[in-house]
Amino acid sequence: MAQARGMMGKWAGSVARVAPGLALAALLAWLSEWASGFFGQTVLGFERSPISAVTVAILLGLLIGNLLRLPAWLAPGLSLAVKKVLRLGIILLGLRLSLFDLFRLGLTGVPIVIVCILAALFLADRLSRRLGLPARLGTLIGVGTSICGVSAIVATGPAIEARDEEVAYAVAVITVFGIAATLVYPYIAYAIFAGDPVRAGLFLGTAIHDTSQVTGAGMALADLCYDTRALDVATVTKLVRNVFMAAVIPWMAIRHMRQSARAGAQLAQDAGSRAGFWQLFPQFVLGFVLLAGVRTLGDAGVRGMAGFGGRALGLWGAGGWQAAHAAVTTWASYLLTVALAAVGLSTRFADLRGLGIKPFLVGLGAAFAVGLVSVGAILLLGAAGAC
Repeated sequence: MAQARGMMGKWAGSVARVAPGLALAALLAWLSEWASGFFGQTVLGFERSPISAVTVAILLGLLIGNLLRLPAWLAPGLSLAVKKVLRLGIILLGLRLSLFDLFRLGLTGVPIVIVCILAALFLADRLSRRLGLPARLGTLIGVGTSICGVSAIVATGPAIEARDEEVAYAVAVITVFGIAATLVYPYIAYAIFAGDPVRAGLFLGTAIHDTSQVTGAGMALADLCYDTRALDVATVTKLVRNVFMAAVIPWMAIRHMRQSARAGAQLAQDAGSRAGFWQLFPQFVLGFVLLAGVRTLGDAGVRGMAGFGGRALGLWGAGGWQAAHAAVTTWASYLLTVALAAVGLSTRFADLRGLGIKPFLVGLGAAFAVGLVSVGAILLLGAAGAC
């Protein structure tokens, strides 16, 4: 009995130690969700805000953490949010991804998406090397440009052991160019593709970073074309890009491990190194991929393809399954917002100033180059569909 009381006391002490910092990050996350909706919908007039709540959370955290001297007793909770809550949110984020989105886009659209992803990763890496940017920061800007903006950055950061200030800076870079693209690209797409909603939607879905930004730009383009296919194609194209997170994040993790090994990390390179590999491999990535598989299996069940009688995993009908995975992904987004609020609170402007303007030059170059690659690939491969 005394041992049980001791364990309960220790557990209560641990909770009390992390609760203040965690509560502050959660409060900032809630305020960021509200601010994102207010400015994106009420002020700018979008049906879905192009301003990411994660971005607002980082900015609020940076302002508060640098303008005020935060007490030391907040540190344990903020550390828990950055390390544990972030990984949990990334794992749950996997339920957003279904391989069936690949089939929805078709044989023409998927190669265009792949070309744009590879181009973004390659060009961001080359620009980063040319400007002498830290390799991890260049990788974060590359995955943010190529996959899905903020979500890809926060999912890749722990996998490559990126520092908090590198994650914060990469999010800022991607957000700046993503918002600019949301406002400008619908008109560029309409002009280049002569009002063709299919090709224009492919362009928006491959050239704009964040999912919410693609949705906002797709709605603007649909208004220009008087055709909702522009929005539909842009949204599906973006979903397909998101699916490739399940491949790109493990790839980046393995690439980082190999670079660390060459730099002197103790990782065996022979056939007997499997234990070392799995010891170093970020296990949350496996959880992310596993939940993406669960989403795909559930979707297959709803479609009557997995032997579950038209029910997802044998439990939910189509409506129930949609509500279930929507609820999980909503929580995933909120947990990521909590974690990034903690990142902002823990980051100092002095650390960001040390990175200089070079990351923005890399982000600008990568975004511009990927836009050109997207236009070229669509003109060569994209199917047409006039307004």
